[in-house]
Amino acid sequence: MHIQKEVNPALNTVTAYGDDYIEINKTRHKQSIYFTPEGQIQDLGIQTPSDFTTELLQKITGVKATTTDAMAFLDNLSPSFDNPEQIEVVLIGTGAHQQFLHPRLTGVLLSARIGVEVMDTQAAARTYNILMSEGRRVVAALII
Repeated sequence: MHIQKEVNPALNTVTAYGDDYIEINKTRHKQSIYFTPEGQIQDLGIQTPSDFTTELLQKITGVKATTTDAMAFLDNLSPSFDNPEQIEVVLIGTGAHQQFLHPRLTGVLLSARIGVEVMDTQAAARTYNILMSEGRRVVAALII
């Protein structure tokens, strides 16, 4: 299904999708990918929602643990995380059907003040285009 007629070549736009592909700027991808409005389309490297890890979510958003005092663990403080890319929301497309991620996987992103939305891949593609067109700092991670 084609979902957008015009493409702004400066921004990554979902131009079509189907059951076994996603098209970004009229280039078809048949593997799971992640991307932001600007920059490269990256291979997500996973096949199912259960393959997501906290480390992978940190990688696709650029979230990093902040450096703290080496003795902070004595105060029983939770680690804090920095969001240098100023990502506002991560859209996770879980394939043909919505499959929620375990909350322990998304806790790091939430502590960095990044929203996490999980939906089927086609809904995530449509939502990405809306948020991207509004100028939001969004990452789409889509399982094909």
